[in-house]
Amino acid sequence: MGGTALVVSILLLLACLCLGYFAFRRVRLMRGGGVDVCLRRRPASSSNAQDASAGWHFGVGRYKGDEFSWFRMTSLRPGPTVVVDRTELEIVDRRIPSGTEAYLLPQSASVLNCRVRGVDLELAMPIGVLTGFLSWLEAVPPGRTGYRQAS
Repeated sequence: MGGTALVVSILLLLACLCLGYFAFRRVRLMRGGGVDVCLRRRPASSSNAQDASAGWHFGVGRYKGDEFSWFRMTSLRPGPTVVVDRTELEIVDRRIPSGTEAYLLPQSASVLNCRVRGVDLELAMPIGVLTGFLSWLEAVPPGRTGYRQAS
């Protein structure tokens, strides 16, 4: 009986430490100019509506020069999970969340289907964050190629 209580106590302590780390990390990232962004690396196929909400991960995005760094909130990794260079980003499509995505993603979110170096990913963000993101993409210094919107 005593051994089981010890194991349960240690597991509860570890769970509390992880939750505390996640909370501290989110506060630190948001105070440093972060914005709420959801990311999905493998966009759902339009033919399979069942997995429309699968694969979305909540995180915090931060801008630094030409890079947009995305930090997954449930990761113990200290650095960014995904880094996107704005000169390599192509916006393929923009849409509103469909079906079960509407319940999973933040209210009034828009979904950007993007391509970076041939890899597809989706970003979902509230309209205010989207406005800032698009402004950042368009603000490429003279002489450099900016983002491309697929036609």
